[in-house]
Amino acid sequence: MTPASGTLMHNARLIDPDAGSDTPGAVLIEAGKITKVLTQPLEIEAVKLSADNLVDCGGACLAPGIVDIGVKVGEPGERHKESYGTAGQAAAAGGVTTLVTRPDTSPPIDTPEALEFIRRRANEAAPVNVLPMAALTKGRAGQEMTEIGFLMDAGAVAFTDAMSVCRDTRVLARAMTYAAGLGALVICHPQDPVLSQGAVATSGKFASLRGLPAVSPMAERMALDRDMALVEMTGVRYHADQITTARALPALERAKDNGLDVTAGVSMHHLTLNEFDVADYRTFFKLTPPLRAEDDRAAIVAALRSGLIDIIGSFHTPQDEESKRLPFEAAASGAVGLETLLPVLMRLYHAEEIDLPTLFRALSLNPARRLGLDCGRLAAGAPADLVLFDPDKPLVLDRFKLRSKSKNTPFDGARLQGKVLKTVVAGKTVYESS
Repeated sequence: MTPASGTLMHNARLIDPDAGSDTPGAVLIEAGKITKVLTQPLEIEAVKLSADNLVDCGGACLAPGIVDIGVKVGEPGERHKESYGTAGQAAAAGGVTTLVTRPDTSPPIDTPEALEFIRRRANEAAPVNVLPMAALTKGRAGQEMTEIGFLMDAGAVAFTDAMSVCRDTRVLARAMTYAAGLGALVICHPQDPVLSQGAVATSGKFASLRGLPAVSPMAERMALDRDMALVEMTGVRYHADQITTARALPALERAKDNGLDVTAGVSMHHLTLNEFDVADYRTFFKLTPPLRAEDDRAAIVAALRSGLIDIIGSFHTPQDEESKRLPFEAAASGAVGLETLLPVLMRLYHAEEIDLPTLFRALSLNPARRLGLDCGRLAAGAPADLVLFDPDKPLVLDRFKLRSKSKNTPFDGARLQGKVLKTVVAGKTVYESS
């Protein structure tokens, strides 16, 4: 890391998700924080004379660093798939300045002791900020809630059983009630666990032709309807980790219109891929939930653009070769995404489906706000967590060059546009492209 105290990053396109603007300008960094955001040429020239260091951004885009909710790291139990060291390096190379990690480890993060271990490991190994989530129920088994208050004291920023859906509505209601009393954020995976059990594709003609066990999009809506009823009953702060179908959007819209404290996310993969990408049973495209129809993908992009869907995540899920090189039904689900997140999402920008301020509202500002963080903004007083990137730089993705230990990306060999040039955390450069 190189110190950047008193540094002026100038000649940049400032992507401000709060103001919704994309304008030329400069950012002054002092003592790890943004002290000035400058857009007037005369003012920039005056600050240049007094700044300790000048960084010419060459006209590239400067945006708040990405806050990635829902990242899987292998520690403890599966360090061979991903460590905090390799995840941190991949995050820095992808412009991710804050990792919000999932508790679906082996064993799960469901005690204050396990959470404290994770915090120590992350602080030692990762060059970016790491904020851990804790399990909502013990062992993520959906039978008994965890010690939410003690876990909050230990540093848990949210509570989730990740892809394990609580079947017992009474247990979930109790956990939500307790979390509401403490002001804790509960994150759920809206999929009906009975309908989706064993499913590896979305029901329809494609799944039938391929002979794949499938789940109806209604499974997402049914689970979301249940969760929204519980949110209304308990008053808990709630976030749906992934909304991926058009059928679920009306329920989400009703909940927000009724004033419930509800937000929703979506993965980079469900925004940019559809069920046909599975093609001849390519297991790198096996995800949870499964890839959807193109109509669903388009509806989710529109919901993101309108603000109905709040947050985009990589849902980074490292899997080793042995767990992916299996028949499609038997292969493990998930894909790595920390390093590919920004260039993949540039597909939406170049297709004119979404502009950069709106994109970074979902990548940086909204996740930071949902977690009560001060980052995610280009504003005086905010932490100097920044990403400098060229949205037009072409590249061909080679999965073997990824910094993650696991290489399970569906974008291997894909022609993409968008390259991270520099990542800054608290005013220090943690990544710079060669």
